[in-house]
Amino acid sequence: MADNETVTVEQYLHSSFEHDAEYVDGTVVLRCAPRKPHSRMQSYLDRTLYHVGQMLGYQVFPEQRIRTQIAPARYRVPDLCVTQWEPPEDVFTEPPFLCVEILSPDDTAVDVWTKIREYLAFGVAYVWIVDPDTATGEVHSAEGTERVENGIFRAGEIEVHLEGV
Repeated sequence: MADNETVTVEQYLHSSFEHDAEYVDGTVVLRCAPRKPHSRMQSYLDRTLYHVGQMLGYQVFPEQRIRTQIAPARYRVPDLCVTQWEPPEDVFTEPPFLCVEILSPDDTAVDVWTKIREYLAFGVAYVWIVDPDTATGEVHSAEGTERVENGIFRAGEIEVHLEGV
């Protein structure tokens, strides 16, 4: 399948992609191939969130498909997501506690903001937007947006320090 190809939900769910694609309103949307800074940050956050989350009872899932809307159908694939339970299904249909999006050079502000709004509307408590080059970013929640300049990202009782990554 090609980027922006119109397919059914069933075709999307039974397809695989080199870097898992998202599904937005009947269209397959390919995600950017990760570059070294993105990959390094994703690996660090996966390990760190697993360690921190395990002590607090959270589960961490890299590149997990999440159905954020039923009609029109939307499936997103955050770089990482954190749940407060062990989801029983292969494609999550309940909102995770935290979704993490690590910026890539090809990401546009419109696309990032669309995902943030979609995750929050779906019921995700926290959305982290992480710049892998500067270890800065934003934490979004229903309460608003907090700019992160010091490399310390928080979501409830979860706290991750990115300095030196």
